[in-house]
This record gives sequence, C-alpha cells and structure tokens, in this order.
Amino acid sequence: MSEQIKQIALRIKELREISKVSIEDLAMQLKVPVETYKQYESGTYDIPVSFLYEIANKFNVDLTAILTGEGPKLRTYALVRKDKGIEVNRRTDYKYQHLAYNFLHKKAEPFLVTVEPDQEESPIKTNSHPGQEFNYCLQGTLKIVIDGHEIILNEGDSLFFDSSAKHGMKALNGKVAKFLAIIL
Repeated sequence: MSEQIKQIALRIKELREISKVSIEDLAMQLKVPVETYKQYESGTYDIPVSFLYEIANKFNVDLTAILTGEGPKLRTYALVRKDKGIEVNRRTDYKYQHLAYNFLHKKAEPFLVTVEPDQEESPIKTNSHPGQEFNYCLQGTLKIVIDGHEIILNEGDSLFFDSSAKHGMKALNGKVAKFLAIIL
C-alpha cells in the first residue's frame, strides 16, 4: 500500500489508543469485522473514505487531520483551485479530491469524485456511513445503487440520499464520470 495509506492507518491507530478503545470495541461500534478493522489499522488494506469519515466523527477530529496529519486552520473561507484539492486515493474504483480540507469546523465534507470506466462487468462495490449525501453529476453517466435500487445520473442530475443505506456507483458507457459528493 502507499505511504499515504500507511500514515492514515497510523493516525487511526493513535486515535484509538489515545482514547483507550480496544480494536474489538471500535470494530463493533463501527459495524465492521474485527479482521477488516485490523487490516485498515495496519495500512495493508484499502480504507474507504466513508470509514475515515466515521472515524473522524467517532473521535471528534476533522477528517483533514486524519488525511494529512494537520488540522484545518481557515475560518472565513477556503479557496481550492482546480485540481488542487487534497487527493484521497483510498479506493481503486474512485479518485477523491477533498474540496474544503483546510476549513475549520465544517458541517459538510465536499469531494470531487472521479470514477474510471469499468473494463469488466464487475458488481458495484457498496459502502455506507452515517448521515446524508448529495451527489451532482458533472461529467459522464453514473449508475448508482442504493439499497438495491438502480439510479442513472447524467450530467446535471443530482441525488440526495440517506448514506447509512448501502450505496455505490460506477461509470457507464466506457467513459470517465465525475461528480460532486457532499457528505453531511
């Protein structure tokens, strides 16, 4: 795994240890198998952004601190220029750019998400996390599955949903899809 993933894994482990929470208790609280949690914390397994968001909420730290090792500092506004968001390469199927990584006390986490076309007809991988999510399709066509319901988003379409429901997406028509995801 990449050095970034190893550093994030170390930060997660430190948060857990500082809080004096066992691996088993935290895995149970976050509703993940203990072995999966151990792989996340060891840095040998891909860590979904949704899981990182849950960890941040659990330990009352900003997601940026987990991603970068530094807390956000800006209070009035945070400008992120094109292609300058903090890259979060957590999953091979999605590429995330955090678009408000340096703003303190965020009430939402905005990401630009790029989904490469699937060369194979593999099933959509799903995840879930507490809260709500807003997706706005900027480019291409996305198939989104929420609790087994399939929804197609084209450029300009948007979707708001309960993100505790299992959800996932894939690019269609052999083309890259980009969407704005705001996690609340």
